[in-house]
Amino acid sequence: MTTQAEQAQPGSGRSLHQAIGWIVTILVPVVLVLTTVRCLFILPFLQFEYRQPGFPIDRYGFTLEDRLHWAKLSMDYLVNDADIDYLGDLRFDNGDEVFNVRELGHMLDVKQVIQSAFQVLGISWLVLIGLGIWAWLGKWGSEYKHALGRGGWLTIMLIGGIVVFSLLSFGVFFTTFHNVFFNPGTWTFNFSDTLIRLFPERFWRDILLIIGSTTILLALVLVFLFGRKQGKKSSGG
Repeated sequence: MTTQAEQAQPGSGRSLHQAIGWIVTILVPVVLVLTTVRCLFILPFLQFEYRQPGFPIDRYGFTLEDRLHWAKLSMDYLVNDADIDYLGDLRFDNGDEVFNVRELGHMLDVKQVIQSAFQVLGISWLVLIGLGIWAWLGKWGSEYKHALGRGGWLTIMLIGGIVVFSLLSFGVFFTTFHNVFFNPGTWTFNFSDTLIRLFPERFWRDILLIIGSTTILLALVLVFLFGRKQGKKSSGG
């Protein structure tokens, strides 16, 4: 039935489906990475991360409970609709501001990047679902599935390469990443600043490994479900 449907399609129709298939392939790594990132914005992740063996203690006095409290508020700010006063009004018990002006400016920048990324995520999911429904109704589901599997392979290659590079030279990766999304000099702080005390370098190394490994695992699922099967169908004519 699939072969007859493909034979019945005009050449332009098949070309259109192939072009759409590449859109699906490109969207797959975007969806997998950003979905993984979105899932990190939950308290259990912070509880897991701060309890990791060897996670550096705060030499300025934050306890585990302090870190969980202030870090959760920081992450909540990035995904809620509040303005910067949500963080700017925070005070320690002695009345000092939790975040200084430079930290607040950076958090505002981060929020803009994060919320833009999640808008992209939502649009990408809608496009993938919409194209999937179109493929099912239009009887070109095999091409859609093949595109998902191909997207899985693309994700593995891209994210795998990034993870390997970052493991070999995390400092270069970290600096490059921040300079792409933020103005140079706006994202560096003193060791005594709250952001560094809450989120030291070890935190970001672990984040990268978690995002990378989870994304690659999800991509392998797509390859297992669609990549190999579609490859067999194609070779069988």
